[in-house]
Amino acid sequence: MATLHIQPVQSLDAPELELYLTLRRVEEHERQGVLVAANIKVIRRLLASRFTVVSALLTPAWLARLEPLLRARPEDLPVYVAEPPLLETITGYKLHQGALAVARIPPLPAFETLLENSPRPLLLTAVEGIASAENLGAIVRSCAAFGAHFLIVGETCGSPFQRRAVSGSMGTVFEQPLVRVNCLVDKLTELRARGVRCLAAHPRPGAKRLGAVDLRGDCCLVFGAEGPGLTPAVLAACDDLVEIPMPSHMNSLNVAVAAGVFLYEATRQRG
Repeated sequence: MATLHIQPVQSLDAPELELYLTLRRVEEHERQGVLVAANIKVIRRLLASRFTVVSALLTPAWLARLEPLLRARPEDLPVYVAEPPLLETITGYKLHQGALAVARIPPLPAFETLLENSPRPLLLTAVEGIASAENLGAIVRSCAAFGAHFLIVGETCGSPFQRRAVSGSMGTVFEQPLVRVNCLVDKLTELRARGVRCLAAHPRPGAKRLGAVDLRGDCCLVFGAEGPGLTPAVLAACDDLVEIPMPSHMNSLNVAVAAGVFLYEATRQRG
């Protein structure tokens, strides 16, 4: 059981509250190895996770609701309590609604470790060039919903621990295994050498229709940004191009939606 150090605050000027005032400075947060959860559902998932919680900033009403979860944490926690009018001065009040928490970003597992510990048949997802934190978070959420063993985040993607990505994942980033890699092409090449079929979600003449592709064996589904799509190097590192059949006037979907469709089809085929 955690010891809660409940500290009423009348001002947000204290140095220990600085992280709560810099919600838009995501790079700074990541350099410090922390993330900010700014949604009550996300905070509930955070408090139920193995992530180390640093502190929370709550209204009295949210403290009353969350106190059992806070006290169930293993670490002692400073909990700063402020009235709603004060917390309304923090950017993005409609998003956080008076409930915020800071947690440490844990060291991510190694690619090899995840590969060795995942059951067969493998269902992996890889992403390249995803700059939108909301899309990246939604992809994490789909991976968790449809049982992807882990997500490979390529070197040209944003961080899945940005506040908007964490919110977009609805906190599933605290439980979904993922790894960030320095060269996505190298990892895809390694997967193919191990017999894992790498499938590029890339509509193009000659691409196979999703429903006609056998996804029951070891496979990695690869997604790129909506505009440019996957780079030629990543396409060359994949076994096949696969597309979602659509009317001719529709040539693409939001990448997070497409990832959900692909992952659903894989889990449907696997029963």
